[in-house]
Amino acid sequence: MARASVTPALFYQDPKSAIAWLEKAFGCEVAMLIETPEGQLSHSELSFGDGLLMVGSEWHEDTRSPKSVGGKNTQFLHLHVEDDLDGHCARARAAGAEIIQEPATQFYGDRTYRCKDPEGHIWTVGQTVRQVSREEAEQASGLKIQGWV
Repeated sequence: MARASVTPALFYQDPKSAIAWLEKAFGCEVAMLIETPEGQLSHSELSFGDGLLMVGSEWHEDTRSPKSVGGKNTQFLHLHVEDDLDGHCARARAAGAEIIQEPATQFYGDRTYRCKDPEGHIWTVGQTVRQVSREEAEQASGLKIQGWV
């Protein structure tokens, strides 16, 4: 796999459990896992489609799981699936995700849902279900859109 141009890193109190959960709930796959001789996670990379995600522990006072800071998030993560978004949502729910937005089709042509993982990271998962032009999206949303690809 080619290296992604941008790879987010998430911090967890229990990164090994988080990796297992991300595999079960979302279908992520371990691309790299490095452990210390004591069995502590030193570095990990998970793949999802053509993207990578690093999962690590709270190794510094500035690297915290939402669980350690009252559930606060400074970003959301977005996964894009090719098909069966509703099935993906059911899989995540069965694995213990808190669904905070049920699947719904958006004005820009994607069907999305939003959830929290066991430590409180917020994820949005989307599937393109309809190609929409910028003009159609502007009309549906009432917003001016720049840079539509």
